[in-house]
Amino acid sequence: MPKLAFMGIDTSCYTTSVAVMDEAGKLLADCRRPLEVKTGSRGLRQSEMVFKHTRALPGLISEAVRACGDLPVLKAVCATIGPRSQEASYMPAFLVGAGYAEALAATHAIPYYRISHQEGHILAGLWSAKELAANKFLAVHLSGGTTEIVLVERQLTKMTLRVLGGTTDISAGQMVDRIGVYLGLPFPAGPYLEELARRGRGRMVALAAAVDGANISFSGPETQARRLVEAGIAPEQIAAAVEECIAESVARMIAAACQNTGITDVLLVGGVTANAYLKETLPARVAKEIRLFYPDPRLSPDNAVGCAYWAWRSPDD
Repeated sequence: MPKLAFMGIDTSCYTTSVAVMDEAGKLLADCRRPLEVKTGSRGLRQSEMVFKHTRALPGLISEAVRACGDLPVLKAVCATIGPRSQEASYMPAFLVGAGYAEALAATHAIPYYRISHQEGHILAGLWSAKELAANKFLAVHLSGGTTEIVLVERQLTKMTLRVLGGTTDISAGQMVDRIGVYLGLPFPAGPYLEELARRGRGRMVALAAAVDGANISFSGPETQARRLVEAGIAPEQIAAAVEECIAESVARMIAAACQNTGITDVLLVGGVTANAYLKETLPARVAKEIRLFYPDPRLSPDNAVGCAYWAWRSPDD
């Protein structure tokens, strides 16, 4: 009997992703390809992202289908269509994945579901962190473009998000990348800055956390970090200070949002949450009654698993 399959597609700023689940919700394929960024660059233009996604996606879909073993029968497809669940949230890069998903749905006569990139992260976290059973919880999204805490309410076929706080300027990921590149690290700088910071632990310099309730500002700490670089402070000390500033800022944001809502289940998603120092130190920075949930580390960076999960759990139209 043919294997039934549910496909997810995500074409975010720096990763092309395709995932497939079977009819039991088991992950059959999780294929990703990072977009190449020139050394010394601080990122890609949207036109470059669209071009690179367009080149990568056909081969990645073929790779995902091969990973399923026998040729599956596609039952539904889901793609991310923008960064966040807001009408004005738009980036051309997501049009590539959305276009392929719509074409697959039309040619296979199957349902096509549309979600935001942020929802995809949260859904991947829910699929992975199965012990999070509450239908109402908080989600912290820390990535290259987003630092936000949202109230999530989920039903079988519907999920609503309400923003409670977040960055008022640059994101945590942008701070990491900007300081990382300023220190001469490759872009994206996350893993490289984390490795550098391990050598600066115990003698780090201080960056003041700028937090007002559930809102954070990272532009001030970024300026402080740049001045430390110019003053000749050791790169490993600055890297450690950046991690400490982010960890303390996020802890205060979580504390404020939990106090304001009375909700104590918190899911952390996005590439920045894969940082080991953040995971190790965050529990001690928040109240004992706050429960922190993380997806499998592989599902913290951009991926299409959340899309495949939504395609699987949504009933046919």
